Amino acid sequence: MWYITGPSPRARLLDAVVEAALDGGIAEKSLRAIAEVAGTSHRMLIHHFGSREGLLVEVIREVEERQREALAELRADPGEAAAAQGLRFWEHLRSPELAPQERLFFEVYGQALQGRRWAQPLLDGIVEDWVGPLAEMLIADGAPSESARIVARLSVAVTRGLLLDVLATGDDEEVDAAMAYFSRLLLSDLGSEPRHGSARPG
Repeated sequence: MWYITGPSPRARLLDAVVEAALDGGIAEKSLRAIAEVAGTSHRMLIHHFGSREGLLVEVIREVEERQREALAELRADPGEAAAAQGLRFWEHLRSPELAPQERLFFEVYGQALQGRRWAQPLLDGIVEDWVGPLAEMLIADGAPSESARIVARLSVAVTRGLLLDVLATGDDEEVDAAMAYFSRLLLSDLGSEPRHGSARPG
């Protein structure tokens, strides 16, 4: 007998909420309002995610995973220079539809750092989930293995710092120039133009 498999009800619900979040943001919405825009009920969201706060954490984690997938897709083009790939990924992170989610990321991140129990799950892999894959990419591009993780961690920190900067100040031009400068410094420090660019996460 053949069985048709697909996303679980929880995964389908999360996908619907993520799409709603990317479409207009959900940080200021009640659980009932989030359920309405996602085409479900607040009872179903509570059943699968426990609370509004638990849902927000899962939305952030899913959006982060999607950004890692977007980076992997960018790197699949062997004909594009490293600097171009890195800046293209930065442009992707700076897209208007991601701005509400990036604000939500920093809001919940701050709550987790203050010890709020509901936000604590966000800290699981918040750095390593980016550093590990980025280090592997750098090594594959010819970077020394002994420094790859250091460079990857620096890239994560710089990107998140500049995203927070632009959200706080609105200084788009200077922030973008700072990222371009960091990209050039990074490539210069690595000593070559890697085959697939080293790009930075959100």
